[in-house]
Amino acid sequence: MSAPLLAVEGLSLQIDSENGIVRALDQVSFSVAEGETYALVGESGCGKSMTALSLMRLLPPGGAITRGNVILDGRDLCRISEADMRRVRGAGMAMIFQEPGTSLNAVLTVGQQIGEVLAIHRGLRGKAAAQEAISLLRQVGIPDPQRRLGEYPFQFSGGMKQRVMIAMALAGEPRLLIADEPTTALDVTIQAQVLEVMSKLQRERGMAMILITHDLGVVARVAQRIGVMYAGHLIEEAPRERFFAHPAHPYSRKLFAALPEGHRERGMLATIPGSVPPLTTVFTGCRFAERCDSAWQRCHGEPPAWHDAGPQQRVRCHLFDPDETMQAASDSELAVHAARDTSVGSSGNLLEVRDLKVHFPITSGVFRRVVGQVRAVDGLDLEIAAGRTLALVGESGCGKTTVGKAILRLIEPSGGVTRLDGENVASFAGARLRAMRASMQ
Repeated sequence: MSAPLLAVEGLSLQIDSENGIVRALDQVSFSVAEGETYALVGESGCGKSMTALSLMRLLPPGGAITRGNVILDGRDLCRISEADMRRVRGAGMAMIFQEPGTSLNAVLTVGQQIGEVLAIHRGLRGKAAAQEAISLLRQVGIPDPQRRLGEYPFQFSGGMKQRVMIAMALAGEPRLLIADEPTTALDVTIQAQVLEVMSKLQRERGMAMILITHDLGVVARVAQRIGVMYAGHLIEEAPRERFFAHPAHPYSRKLFAALPEGHRERGMLATIPGSVPPLTTVFTGCRFAERCDSAWQRCHGEPPAWHDAGPQQRVRCHLFDPDETMQAASDSELAVHAARDTSVGSSGNLLEVRDLKVHFPITSGVFRRVVGQVRAVDGLDLEIAAGRTLALVGESGCGKTTVGKAILRLIEPSGGVTRLDGENVASFAGARLRAMRASMQ
């Protein structure tokens, strides 16, 4: 059997913080083969993004890899110089970061930023680089890519900026792509397109991919193997079909129980009580024990080892210890609480929006004359009663975020009326406007 493209062996990361030593990763081991997609799932704070940053050696202040190896194509990245590591980033492995707004350079055009990757890792400059950048933007679903190459990140919506990040990551033709929540800011239509693009490029190039996500639907679509993380530990590993048919760890089962489904449109979602423990904790037993319905005395006093849970499936849990004679309550389900009426007894609407318009001028020429208007929002009506939730959905660039900013008057509307609790928001100014924003955020 050939060696994997990436082998992570006993990786541990500690961060020196004012609250003590944060053990962000503890003995994390997994491998990824060429052409394979390996998904890391789990709650926020479980160590998924820290795993990705450690592989890239992009550590936070005070962070240090205390043990372990990261072997990419037979080369241990923990043992090479920073100069060599810079050559690995972008070509050997590349990363799509979770926050494109803070990852893109605000004072460089999109074309300059993609061009930098093309020049460093592929030697493309001038017209050849521009043509390749246009092709990359087109592949990730950005319309009119030639014009948008000359624009700055602030001129792109959140979803558009995420697509630019994906194009930049693919520009160096990496052998391993690390995608940290790559479709979080995208609507479902563009999400499907981007996932298809990534899968297509992966097949063509034989590229491996580590997908970090909380979206099990995305995992089911693109991943071949899944690793579940909790509190800096990898606690379960399984092929996709096995994981979705028979999740083994109690935490994995609770993740599935918490998924919103159509039949739960009335009533409360199943939840996991408590939260991920702080990683400054010195753990003596299972890290999930305090939140686990199946935990007993051994779980609190002894850390679990890895055990087989099925074909190519392993789990870090005492319930699967073959020497354990106690009948595990591993098949118990979370009780779904009875629905509670959360509506407030008010007959009127808390917020009313009538004929809201936000138009941005298009200017041209030396004197910046207005030659047209971008109608970002054009005649929107909505109302929300107290205690209710209104979902505003649509593709990236449809104006959803602009609506929110206009209601708060972070962007001044071009027309329409917004009333909060019966008062016209347009009449607020100064201290009164600031006070209004404290109750409408």
